[in-house]
Amino acid sequence: MEKLLEKLRRFFHDGFYLAVLDLEAGARWTVEPKPSNIPYLKAENAQGRHILIQPRSQAYYLLVDDVPPDTLVFHHKFNNGAWKPGRMLVETSPDNYQVWIHAHRPLPLDEKRYWLKRLKSDPGADPSNRWGRSPGFRNRKKKYRDASGKYPLARLIWIDWNRNAYIPKPKTTQHLPIRTYLSPQPLEGGVCHAVKIFRHQYERGNESATDFAYAMALIRRGGDDNYVRHCLLSERTDWSHHDGSRRKEAYLKRSIQRARCFVEST
Repeated sequence: MEKLLEKLRRFFHDGFYLAVLDLEAGARWTVEPKPSNIPYLKAENAQGRHILIQPRSQAYYLLVDDVPPDTLVFHHKFNNGAWKPGRMLVETSPDNYQVWIHAHRPLPLDEKRYWLKRLKSDPGADPSNRWGRSPGFRNRKKKYRDASGKYPLARLIWIDWNRNAYIPKPKTTQHLPIRTYLSPQPLEGGVCHAVKIFRHQYERGNESATDFAYAMALIRRGGDDNYVRHCLLSERTDWSHHDGSRRKEAYLKRSIQRARCFVEST
């Protein structure tokens, strides 16, 4: 494992972070990538948590997610079978890959989205503050658990720390995608976006509008109606416009239904 950390350091020239992700709690915390922390990371992974990785200099790195074998060969290998430069390839589950690309220049987010679309990356994996799955630890997504109860190991397949990938600038900005989110993306759809969120982060200057924005954010992260209700009740302090338990419950039910309907239709 120490040799693996050294390879990662050489690929991510300015260093990198490791993080522990607890999907059930909706929490993520960073851990220094040093040998003394390996036992702790393995223990957290064994308890069902995910171990993630992110470069310090995010602008120079592009993460292509959910890549099947045929797309991997088409976009990341030359005709002679050699890997294209500046790549780090991680098999995150059987025949499913993540590819880190070390660009020769910093890439703004709109360009990253453009190239990820061209490279057939998972459309739900936005490059903003992107985390990948760290090699050397197990992919603890429940859908990958086999009949014996084991989870697949994320394996480092290829790494090139000597070269950078030349990324040309798009000839026109006309077709660069512009992506805006009403709320953060779901935990399962983009595991690397997972952080604990709070109502005050969605302040809209109006109690009802703030509730609506926060409810959408929680629903997009996979929260069910009971969980959304609990969060709104525990974090909103001013209920003067919905005095009484019946009025409050009716308001919560109506607001959550509207938020869920809006999320599912967009």
